[in-house]
Amino acid sequence: MNRRKLLAYGAAVAAAAPLAACGSNDDDSSSSGPVELTISVWSMDSTPEFKALFDAFQKANPDITIKPVDILAADYPTKVTTMLAGGDSTDVITMKNVIDYARYAGRGQLKDLTSAATSSTFSSANGLDAFKQDGGKYFALPYRQDFWVLYYNKKLFDAAGKTYPTNLTWDQYVDLAKSLTAGAGQNKVYGTYHHTWRSIVQAIAAAQTGGNQLGPDYSFFTDQYKTALALQDGGATLDFGTAKTQKTGYASMFETKKTTMLPMGTWFIAKILADKKAGTTDVDWAIAPLPQRPGGTGVTTFGSPTAFAVNKNAKHSAAAQKFVEFACGPEGAKAIAAIGVVPALLTEDIRTSYFALAGMPTDETSKKAFNPDKINLEMPVSDKTSKIDTILNEEHDLIMTKAKSIDGGIAEITSRVKNEAS
Repeated sequence: MNRRKLLAYGAAVAAAAPLAACGSNDDDSSSSGPVELTISVWSMDSTPEFKALFDAFQKANPDITIKPVDILAADYPTKVTTMLAGGDSTDVITMKNVIDYARYAGRGQLKDLTSAATSSTFSSANGLDAFKQDGGKYFALPYRQDFWVLYYNKKLFDAAGKTYPTNLTWDQYVDLAKSLTAGAGQNKVYGTYHHTWRSIVQAIAAAQTGGNQLGPDYSFFTDQYKTALALQDGGATLDFGTAKTQKTGYASMFETKKTTMLPMGTWFIAKILADKKAGTTDVDWAIAPLPQRPGGTGVTTFGSPTAFAVNKNAKHSAAAQKFVEFACGPEGAKAIAAIGVVPALLTEDIRTSYFALAGMPTDETSKKAFNPDKINLEMPVSDKTSKIDTILNEEHDLIMTKAKSIDGGIAEITSRVKNEAS
């Protein structure tokens, strides 16, 4: 997500260490200050949403000062797991993904936020259901919810004399991508670019067929793999093996006009807006809904929420909950929407202000893409998710490099999930 200069890992440890006074919850049950509120984050300098939220909250609550506990993005899950297990008293824990959240909630390491989650303020938040635990309890609130759309370069469409995409099926998308591919060698412009993540095949297939990535039947992957390989075989997207070996970036492919279309998450919008403002790209872009299966109704896509939770052992529990409710509520939504980040609380007013940002496309198709009928969770959450995710990634690479056939790879996924993740 390209979220630059990161604090050293040791610095994050040092920042967290003084907070670890196990069982030291000395909150006076008041959220008023003066309070120094600690919040775990990753890559603070390159993740502008954190600063936007912190500045907005501190302006509204001048007696509460926020002290970020900044952790390297790659180390974040491991570090937070260790912190919570050791009784660390960092007040607010940012939930980078729902898989880790489920583990922390299941261990009783997070404060119950059910009352807030089920209130009228938050009940309509996108991604909220991902944080519902057994018994209907919630231990985190989502502040952002990204989902996948189809980005496209308007000038390249115009040059090819093609109509902008609106309601494509996957077969139409493949044909269009092939027709938009032009040039050769260093001058080749691909009709589309599929990044190497397994989500571009597996999560899309699950979302649009109702298939379950936790198994046991993975036959629903078949059609989407046929689509992905048809694009590759037709030369309409960069070869998977090349993209993997060269560590190709999806942002550079689109912003340097090496691809005309790009299926990708809405987090990319903020980067495009920032890069255009900085003058590092002049791509003339818009978005359309993700292509759909034939015969489907409405627009179904997938995405993942990001959330805040209150540490069960927080030093300032009430102030922490006040921050979480602010950041995940209407004021927080306005703060991050203003920098191009998609909030979980996506009201019509916020959608309107979002599309009023400088550099945003204003056409009706882009607005429709930003309001899909259904956003399914990228990966279901269970105690088996981590193991299954590893298997799915490994077999995805083998199918896409043709080391295994589609049928052979799916059969291997089925067998491995049964034997390794049961």
